Amino acid sequence: MIDKLSLIAVYPELILLLMGCVIALFDLSVKSRSRTATYVVTMLTLAVVAALQASYASTGQTLYAFGHMVVSDVMGNWLKCFATLAMMVTLVYGRPYAADRDMLKGGGEMFVLSIFSLLGMFVMISGNNFLVIYMGIELLTLSSYALVALRRDHTQSIEAAMKYFVLGALASGFLLYGISMIYGATGSLNMQDVLKAVSSGQVNHQVLVFGVVFLVAGLAFKLGVVPFHMWIPDVYQGSPTAITLMIGGAPKLAAFAVTVRILVEGLSPLAFDWQQMLMLLSIASLAIGNLAAIAQTNIKRMLAFSTISHMGFVLIGMMSGFVSGQPELTGGAYSSSMFYVISYVLTTLASFGVILLLTRNGFESEELSDFAGLNQRSPFYAGVMAICLFSLAGIPPMIGFYAKLAVLQALIASGGTLHLVLAVFAVMMSLVGAFYYLRVVKVMYFDSPTQTGAVTAPFEVHAVLSLNGALLLVLGLLPGGLMTLCASAIKQMLNS
Repeated sequence: MIDKLSLIAVYPELILLLMGCVIALFDLSVKSRSRTATYVVTMLTLAVVAALQASYASTGQTLYAFGHMVVSDVMGNWLKCFATLAMMVTLVYGRPYAADRDMLKGGGEMFVLSIFSLLGMFVMISGNNFLVIYMGIELLTLSSYALVALRRDHTQSIEAAMKYFVLGALASGFLLYGISMIYGATGSLNMQDVLKAVSSGQVNHQVLVFGVVFLVAGLAFKLGVVPFHMWIPDVYQGSPTAITLMIGGAPKLAAFAVTVRILVEGLSPLAFDWQQMLMLLSIASLAIGNLAAIAQTNIKRMLAFSTISHMGFVLIGMMSGFVSGQPELTGGAYSSSMFYVISYVLTTLASFGVILLLTRNGFESEELSDFAGLNQRSPFYAGVMAICLFSLAGIPPMIGFYAKLAVLQALIASGGTLHLVLAVFAVMMSLVGAFYYLRVVKVMYFDSPTQTGAVTAPFEVHAVLSLNGALLLVLGLLPGGLMTLCASAIKQMLNS
């Protein structure tokens, strides 16, 4: 017998599941090549779900459902709300691109798969049990494989989907093996039971550490950090640009939530062990991500390596939940990491929005040379792209600057000479990163244009892109509200 509270906790997931099936059937009757009706129904569904998640988050309550296998708390509800909004923005930017390339001609699979990939993110974020989290990850990744291969007549997309599938299967194996070792050591898969077993000290520490190693490896793949980053550049470049944004945007919020659930809520007594792993992963990601991006001439591939470096910053926040080297968990470090991943997703949406705008009319604008003289063709869109690049580089007053500052403050506050050295290293790598971001700005403003046509956009794309770019600047100038939201969400999660 399912109690009422269990159903209340998963109403958003049930809506997504039901409407995903309804939209798949409804689309069979849609004859339009642009799938306008399917698009409208999808957007209305997402708007309802986002509003419901915001209302859940505003109550400040924590609900456990289905025998503590699912949790609905403030952190999870806000992340699900932001993920839904990110998916809505992605569909606004991506629909004209998909329609121009006949990706919607045969059916509305893109909209249905986006619903199910979002459902996978919701299950990941709400999972309070290792198997529930794994089911969410698989739902997201299987939908992502299909989305990458959606453009059936494009060789690069099919190749990218195959690479993604093979490496994704490897990561799933890592996760399952780590979960099996955790279960073997503790006898449970629920987070609270695992936490109690680990805290008791009556379990085999060596088995637990091996389990953590495999879990961190699987999580590192989902975040796309070194040395589990191999899929990121190829999949970003090979996928249709609209799908690249779908993979590189909202799923990062779910990956952050899963990392917090597993490492902080479930395995905090082993914090000293996984902190060392996250430190190595973050150092390697900052170095390889920024240095490799310098050599790229394809802007999607450049942003892929940029993603790797930014996820290194997220891991720095995750590993900074210590005070003077002691495993004394604090909310400040995790809230800075949450703030960083939200600001990164917001910036990624706007930057790929401009790329998608330029790639319309059958032209793939992926090379740096394609952005030459953009300011002369469209000062507005060149300005939006410049704001995005300044934010990614961490230049004030954009939101990216405050995000980096918050993470570095948390790292230094955690104490220790090693952490101070890592903060200096992160700043140096950010300076390296500023080079390839500013190179694009130079190309847009100082190089001669290779094309002469004006850049135009549908009204909804122009409006959303304008709001998206404005938020990068406004939240950079006034970050207090979002930072407070992240801090209260993390504090409630730690105290629940």
